[in-house]
Amino acid sequence: MLPLYTAIAPFNDVSHPGDFSWKGYLNWSKLHHLRELITLDRTLCPSRVQPDYENAEDWNNIHTHGQDITGLYTSPDYVLRKMETLLPFHFIRAVIEPDEDCVAVSIPDYDFIGYDLIDKSFAISALSNCGGFNESFLPADLNVYGLISDYTRAYAIKQRLRENNPEEYHADTLAIAIWRHKTIGPKQATAATQV
Repeated sequence: MLPLYTAIAPFNDVSHPGDFSWKGYLNWSKLHHLRELITLDRTLCPSRVQPDYENAEDWNNIHTHGQDITGLYTSPDYVLRKMETLLPFHFIRAVIEPDEDCVAVSIPDYDFIGYDLIDKSFAISALSNCGGFNESFLPADLNVYGLISDYTRAYAIKQRLRENNPEEYHADTLAIAIWRHKTIGPKQATAATQV
């Protein structure tokens, strides 16, 4: 399993009190049980990494999947060097289409937080940014971060999404395992999630 990295903006009641509010998102999504949304969806949790697509050296760290730029990078050091400064973030480790249950994969300094189902252009999460696919999964299937905790269930939902919505682009997804770093990232990124 190839480890990839990124830094994403937090999405919680502290980070989004205004126009596109946390409360508004919870009402729209019907995911009222979320503590915080952590997703690779580029519109909900935008990347904090600023690669230079004109620089050949940057392309040594930019991960592509076929023709698509994933928003993931091969080096954690590169991510930290290319980040926007002074903004809250989550430092993420990810694996695209893992072939084993990642709950059992212990990564020093990271907590496994679940599986996202991202469309094949690596832009939109079918779990948290499509208004729901009730024939394929329900809000209760997602954990407090808007992800699926169970490996087998993630792949079952992925299959049901495609079968039940064959014409819907965002229902044709890739499963991505997500770990969040325990210490890298400003405290304000997780202040709202402390229990």
